[in-house]
Amino acid sequence: MLRYSWLWRIFIFVILFGSAFSDEHTHVYEEGEQIVLWMNTVGPYHNLQETYAYFKLPFCKGEVKNVEHYHETLAEALQGIELDFSGLDIRFKQSVKKTEFCRRLLTEAEASQLISAIVERYWYQMYLDELSLVGVVGEMRDGKAMLWTHKKFEILFNHNQIVGVSLGTSDPIEVAAGAEVIYTYEVTWIESKLPFENRYDYYLDASFYQHRIHWFSIFNSFMMVIFLVVLVSMILLRTLRKDYARYNREDSLEDLERELGDEYGWKQVHGDVFRCPAGILYFSSLIGNGVHITVVSLIVALLALIGKMYTERGGVLSTIIFVYALFSPVNGFIGGRTYLRLGGKNWILQLFLGSLLMPTLVVIIALGINTLALFYQTSRVLPFLTMLAVFAIIVFVILPLNLVGTVLGRNVGRSIGTSASGMANPCRVNSVPRPIPASKWFTKPLAISFIGGVLPFGSIFIEMYVVLEGTLTLNDFTKLSFNPQGCMLSFGSCFSVFQICYFCMLLVIKYLRMPVFKSSSSKCMIVEFLLNLYFIFTSFWAYKVYYVYGFTLLVIFILIVVTGCSTVVCTYFLLNAEDYRWQWISFFSGASTAVYVYIYSIYYFLFKTKMFGLFQTAFYFSYMAFFCFALGCMCGAIGYLSANRFVRTIYSTVKIE
Repeated sequence: MLRYSWLWRIFIFVILFGSAFSDEHTHVYEEGEQIVLWMNTVGPYHNLQETYAYFKLPFCKGEVKNVEHYHETLAEALQGIELDFSGLDIRFKQSVKKTEFCRRLLTEAEASQLISAIVERYWYQMYLDELSLVGVVGEMRDGKAMLWTHKKFEILFNHNQIVGVSLGTSDPIEVAAGAEVIYTYEVTWIESKLPFENRYDYYLDASFYQHRIHWFSIFNSFMMVIFLVVLVSMILLRTLRKDYARYNREDSLEDLERELGDEYGWKQVHGDVFRCPAGILYFSSLIGNGVHITVVSLIVALLALIGKMYTERGGVLSTIIFVYALFSPVNGFIGGRTYLRLGGKNWILQLFLGSLLMPTLVVIIALGINTLALFYQTSRVLPFLTMLAVFAIIVFVILPLNLVGTVLGRNVGRSIGTSASGMANPCRVNSVPRPIPASKWFTKPLAISFIGGVLPFGSIFIEMYVVLEGTLTLNDFTKLSFNPQGCMLSFGSCFSVFQICYFCMLLVIKYLRMPVFKSSSSKCMIVEFLLNLYFIFTSFWAYKVYYVYGFTLLVIFILIVVTGCSTVVCTYFLLNAEDYRWQWISFFSGASTAVYVYIYSIYYFLFKTKMFGLFQTAFYFSYMAFFCFALGCMCGAIGYLSANRFVRTIYSTVKIE
């Protein structure tokens, strides 16, 4: 019976995800075969996510009616893609001279609707053989709203395949009540030698994404990784070696001499360092979700690098949903294993909290945006079947796979340890908590948490800007405007990274000689670093299609290393201040990167976009908040796991009486 239930779940899984990757078109045509032109959506130029059905404006269809209805995928429905047949008669290799396909007499309401659309620079999107075309509804001339009424399609073909398409608009007329609008179109076929595999190169801009500044930013981040690894290695080899020598000398002293000696440092909290933190249920759930998101990010970036996902509508989102659901056991395994090792007992509650945390947040945000979409009547309204499919994925795929991972994690954790609570700790935990001494402001948990996120944020700053430009702004209208000072600024940023890392090493060397860590000019160095990164950011001005997933994979790797190294340093400073509350602090040290990202997203919204309206604003900040929460879980989990390994290593090699 159990075997058949698993077969049933696998069947549902295949049904739900099969349509996400199915391809109904062969892209091979015979001469005279009909080519379908799909009309997608129309919306304000500055509000890319505020889209409406194309025929909500007073446009009209052609005379062709015998085209089957398009069946959208799950990812397309979630992205608000709403395709409708244009009705235009377009046939392979058959040119069409200027032809009228409909005419319309504008009412006062329709004229007002068109004028409003032209004032707000409405743009529309179409698809022909999976190739995107964009155009504008009209333009303002001398205070008058002019509507483009003629569409000219130039289609490139190579043998029996379409390899390119472009759209031109002309014949403007003034929009006014009672005006008669005559819509026309023409089609020109042009033979081309462009290979079919390279037909999407038209939409890409290698001069922008693969520019020297982009490479310099990656080089800067690599320098940061190298110096952080050197920094952490120095702490592990030199600092700890001196600590071990000092502690061994103290162990050889008589009791009276030891009491009179100056005892300080991380060894003093050996009886409390492995004390379970508060809120282990929430803590383990966040760690499990963070590792899950890390694995999904790496796999999706790798798959996007191997395959050209940008060529398919909703390809990246479909892959994210598929990989997230398929690798749900990672969440259950890490979360359940962490919960067990921290002494948790209510593992069923942890299972539900860990597996439903991210999906619940997505559902809450989606329902809120869906309510606004219903009010504004946009194409972002989620159909009932789409919501049902998402619910089925959560219940029949994500939750059972999390259960499998939780069971495995609890069994593996129990087998490794020597007790029912999981792996044995290197030091015993005292029954009475040790009082935490007063410390300087820069060694307090809140300060350490925010300091720990500065360098990870710097390592992803440039790539985050590029991704925002490619995903949150229109990518077909504006051309690249390059600031030549960017190259010199990139060298300045590179030098700033060297300064930052060199300064960090000086701080550690200074720290070796003093029991209290002090800093006088770190603020200036960090500000200089961020200013250089900001100036590099301002040298880019483009709305592009993001496709360089190799950079993404590299930046994720850099982020993992930088977050792990910076969190280890922060944990060492915290323990040396004799504060044993390192579990949550290590998590927040990594997660604070997301705080800087969200602050930057506010700046980006206010100064780098012209978004307006309640719907677009709510959409932007809601999904940016979810993105930052997911990023915070990811970086926090990396920070905790790195700090956990570091703490167990140093306390397992020191002599404890």
